[in-house]
This record gives sequence, C-alpha cells and structure tokens, in this order.
Amino acid sequence: MKKIGLLVFIAALAAGFFYFDLHQLLTLDGLKSGLVRFEEWRAASPFLVSGAFLFLYVIVTALSLPGAVIMTLAAGALFGLVWGTVIVSFASSIGATLAFLVSRYLLQATVQKRFGDRLKAFNEGIEREGAFYLFTLRLVPIFPFFLINLLMGLTTIRALTFYWVSQAGMLVGTVVYVNAGTQLGQLESLSGILSPSLLLSFVLLGVFPIIAKKIVDVVKARRVYAGFTKPKTFDRNLIVIGGGAGGLVSAYIAATVKAKVTLIEAHKMGGDCLNYGCIPSKALIKSAKVAQQMRHAENYGLNSSEPTFSFKKVMARVHDVVSKVEPHDSIERYTNLGVDVVQGYAKLIDPWTVEIQLNEGGTKRMTARSIVLATGARPFVPPLPGLNDVGYYTSDTLWEEFAKFDAPPKRLVVLGGGPIGSELAQSFARLGSNVTQVERAERIMIREDQEVSELVQASMRADGVNILTSHNAVRCEKEGDVKRLIVEKDGVESVIEFDALLCAVGRQARLEGYGLENIGVETDRNIITNDYLETLFPNIYAAGDVAGPYQFTHVAAHQAWYAAVNALFGTFKKFRADYRVIPWATFVDPEVARVGLSEQDAKEQGIAYEMVRYEFDELDRAIADSATKGFVKVLTVPGKDKILGVTIVGEHSGDLLAEFVLAMKHGLGLNKILGTIHTYPTWAESNKYAAGEWKRAHAPQRILNWLEKYHTWRRG
Repeated sequence: MKKIGLLVFIAALAAGFFYFDLHQLLTLDGLKSGLVRFEEWRAASPFLVSGAFLFLYVIVTALSLPGAVIMTLAAGALFGLVWGTVIVSFASSIGATLAFLVSRYLLQATVQKRFGDRLKAFNEGIEREGAFYLFTLRLVPIFPFFLINLLMGLTTIRALTFYWVSQAGMLVGTVVYVNAGTQLGQLESLSGILSPSLLLSFVLLGVFPIIAKKIVDVVKARRVYAGFTKPKTFDRNLIVIGGGAGGLVSAYIAATVKAKVTLIEAHKMGGDCLNYGCIPSKALIKSAKVAQQMRHAENYGLNSSEPTFSFKKVMARVHDVVSKVEPHDSIERYTNLGVDVVQGYAKLIDPWTVEIQLNEGGTKRMTARSIVLATGARPFVPPLPGLNDVGYYTSDTLWEEFAKFDAPPKRLVVLGGGPIGSELAQSFARLGSNVTQVERAERIMIREDQEVSELVQASMRADGVNILTSHNAVRCEKEGDVKRLIVEKDGVESVIEFDALLCAVGRQARLEGYGLENIGVETDRNIITNDYLETLFPNIYAAGDVAGPYQFTHVAAHQAWYAAVNALFGTFKKFRADYRVIPWATFVDPEVARVGLSEQDAKEQGIAYEMVRYEFDELDRAIADSATKGFVKVLTVPGKDKILGVTIVGEHSGDLLAEFVLAMKHGLGLNKILGTIHTYPTWAESNKYAAGEWKRAHAPQRILNWLEKYHTWRRG
C-alpha cells in the first residue's frame, strides 16, 4: 500500500505539472519570454528565487519530467556562470538521487527477485566497477540522464556512491550548459545571435560529448594499464596470434597498408577451416554425394549400381584437396606479402609484449603497439563417463585417423545434431557406415525452422542415418572389444554398440596458454570485446571464433577487417563491427542456407513479418537436374518488399543465398531482384520467382479492376 500511495503521489505531481501548463515554462520560447519577469523577481528576492528555482529543479529531475536542459540554460541566464553552476550542480544531483531512490524502492526487489540469476554477473560488476561506470555515463551526456537515474536504482550500487559520483560526473556538462545560458541571457537583439561568445557556447555544447568521450577513454586507459610499463618504442605495429582466417586476414590487411606485422602460428597455417573443417569436410561430402548419385542413377536415365571404392583413396583425395588449397594460406605466400611469419607458441607478457616459444627451439620476445588475438576454437568434448576408455574422434582428429582405415567404420555413432554432426553423419552413411546420430534436443539442426529440420531429417534417414532425437548420452562402456554408448529417453535407457564414436557437440574458444589471465584479459566462453573488437586493453583486439558470437570462417574474416583497421588507425577513427547481415550454410543434402531472420527467430522476437515461398519443383532447372526437393522462403516487412530474412533449402543453396545477402546489405528489396535479368535456365531464377510470388501477393487489385474495365471498353 505504501508503494501504491507513492505511485499515486508521483502521478499527481506529474499531472499537476502538465495541468497547470508548467511545462510551457520549460521550453526555449518560455525561457525567453519569462527572462525579464524572473530577473525582476530575482532582484527583489534573490535568496527566495534561488531557493525556489533549486526546489523546482529538484522536483523536475526527481519526477523525470522534461525540461531539465532548459532549466540549466535558465540558471545561466538568471544567476550567471558561478552561482548558476552551484545551484544546478546540487539540484540535479539531489533530484537524480531522489529518482534513484524511488526506482529502488518501487522496483529493485521485484527485478532482482525475478532476474537475479541473470543479473548476478552484472551486479558483481556494479559492485566492483559501479562508480566508474556511472561516472563515464554522467560524463558523456548522450544517454538520457533520467534513464540512468531509474536504471541504476535497480542495481546494487550504494545511494551515497550514486550521489557523489553524479555530482562529480555531471559537473563539467553543467558548466557547459550553464555557460550557454549566460549567453542567452545577454541576447538583446538579432545581431547578438552572431556574437563570438554565444557561438562559442553552442560550439562547446556540440563538441563536449566528443571531448568527454576522449577524457573517458584516457581515464579508462590509465586505470587498465596501471601497473604496466609501456615501451618507448615498438618492434612491430601489429602482432597477430593465430594463423586461421581471422589472423590471416588481419595480417594481410596490415601488410597491405605497409605496417610492420608479425603473424605467430604454432601449428598449421590456415587454421581449422583449411585443415580440419570447411575444406576436408566438403571434399568428403562431394565423394559421398557421388556415391549416392551412383545408387540412384536411374533418376538420370542411367543404370543404378552400388559404388565400389577404396576408402583410403577417398581419404587420400580429401588430403589432396587440402594440399591444393594450402598455398593460399602458406608461410611463403604471406612472407611474400610482407608478413613476418613466426612458428611457435605465443604468450602475452604485458599488453604490448609477446613471448614466443619457437617451434625450432628457444624463445623470442617482441613488442607491438597493437595485438590481435585470433586463436580460434577447438571441438568441445563432453564430460561423458567412460568416454576416454572407449576412445573417440572429433572433427579435428578424424581426418588423420580415418585415413589409416581400410574401410569406413562399420558402426559409427555421431554425438550431436548440429551442422558438423549432421554433415558428417550423412556423408559416412552414404559411404557405407551404419550411422546412429544422437541429439538431446527434440530435432536436429535446432536453430533452423522446424520444417527445415524435418526435411533434412527425412533426407538423412532415407540415406540410412538412424537419428535419435530427445536422447541424452549417459555413459560409455567397454567390455573386451565391444564398445557401447548408453542413451536415455524419458527415463528409459538403451544401448548402442559402435566401432567408432565421433564427438560433434560444438566448439569452444581457445583461451588457455596465451597469458590472457596473467595480464587480466577478460574471458567468458569467449574473449570479451566491445563493439570495436577491443578487449579490456584498448590496444588488444580479438577476432574469429575466439571472439564470437558466430563461429564461421567468413565472420572471422569479416571481424579481422575491423580488428586490423581499428588496431592500426583507431587513434583517428574506429569502426563498429557490423553483424546485421550474416549468412550461413549447412552442407547436408539438401543444403540449408540462411541470412537474417528465420520464421522461428521472428516469432521468438515478436517481429511482424510476411512470408513468401517458392518451391523448387516449379523451377525448370531443378526439374532438369532431378533435384526438386526444397524451396526459397523470404520474410519481409508487412506490406513492403524489405527483406528481413531468407532461408533456402535445396541444391546450391549456399550459392543462391549470395544475391539475398547483397540485397539485404545494401537495402535492396524484392522489387529490385524481380527487375533483374536472371539467366535461363539456372538455379538463380528461383530468387527472381520468389520475388515474383511477393509481387503477386501485393498486386494492386483496385487498379487491376479499373484496368480490366478499361480494356473491356477498348474492345468496344
């Protein structure tokens, strides 16, 4: 009841404020028209007017009413720079603290009770760094101060800390605004608009946020680098740790702009994608697909046959493909580009110094003004009892180990129903393995729309994959040469015997062994970065899988541009990493490719959309290729052709998606795609036909009715 009473009292004050038109006084016009009258009152009763002004300012701020900026200008006009600054400084801090206390009294307990677990890390951060965080918010008046008051009330920061930090943080901004108000008070004619002092005041209003941000950056840097001694000179402009996609692109960019750059890689150049992921898996997928096409050659008017092959040759081809791509990422190529490539294990000694344990023996230290961490990720191995006893493979180890086999594993268990697990499960089934795929979620490829998952699941089952969804892996057992996986569903356990087990349940960032914890680089599953890919230390950046939020090679390369450019030129201009249009593809058969929102995403986020769909069984080229399974699905803004997201399932989906990625990146709608000539007969026509479906659904019926009447009249 006390809280309800307080809410009623606040609402009554706010209503009275607007009912008596007091808000009209808190506009620039109201300020100008009332200056003479206020000046007369102040001359007659200076202390009374000062006290009344302070009280009104406190009320306006405490109730989060509009007009605080105008009142700050008014303080300068009425009381001058010094006395006006004193009044506003105390009034704004007191009012802000009252708003803070009201928010805490009314909402904090409820918010913390309901979201306490999610806010635990945030609360700990506030306890540790709350004062400084609040100070930076106060110093840069871009975020509305009244929102800061209310939101900070929901945290655990002490009220006294909130008050004095607000008093200190808002002081500089108060001086700038009060000074502008003093110039308004001196404005006597239109010619005064061009007076140097007034123009200077408004210039200060414009540049203050920029100057304040620079001050904040300097203060933060001093705090972060406290305890470290910065070198007077540097060996390199940039050091890049990790030779995967993120590291290679970062080093390439640095060398292109003639910076002195060192790239450190302990193992194989090219990273996971070249050696263990994208390239070898796609080579295997191709061989498996050809084998499946041979089994179904009747679809093409040929005689079907069971393929006979040497598994060793299949795996040899995989390694041959990798070796042909390797020169693109080789030490020789990057050395010729101007990159100093060092093979060894890198460790951060301080924010500018890296120590390298050289592969050839010995150690080496070097310094750099900036560092990019691109250490990648590795397969996650679940803590499954008995797993080490039975032995297991991952997407990193299977390529070398399976190359030793004369035949694919007779009975293969794949743990995981994500993209990697699904691609490999289908491929080995097509190559003759008896594959069982275990997924604890209700369906495989859970991030895709349900109809997509179901279509892929049906295709994989047709290829012979035994898919067990909603099954939890409980433990592994070994009895003699017999290996077993125990799974559980709805409380009932079952046994799967296998010859090989592949763990494909996700990947985790490589964070250990690089000295991150020694110097205080913050991590939480990934290296924590800001929008510019800066870590806690403004000169240390992260890119690729180790940075998240996406573990795609193309995203790593995308991030590398921002990391390298910000690292080399951030003193002048920094760029926020842009994740608005991120495509991805899963190379199962049929392929699944997506960009932007799926229907599942739109529903979960409450985003309104319209959906158009084009089936491949209507596409001439798909019919000619006997590959009519799949569709193009486009989500748009209701009533508009603006693309929110696209999902394509079918042959060449990853390639077809590129047109939509381009359209979304540059704000092109479906009308533009519809108006573009597409070669006939190609798969790309499906994109145009999907746009045509949208156009047909949004045909102007009223105009068409009039046109029908017009043509009828023309016929006589």
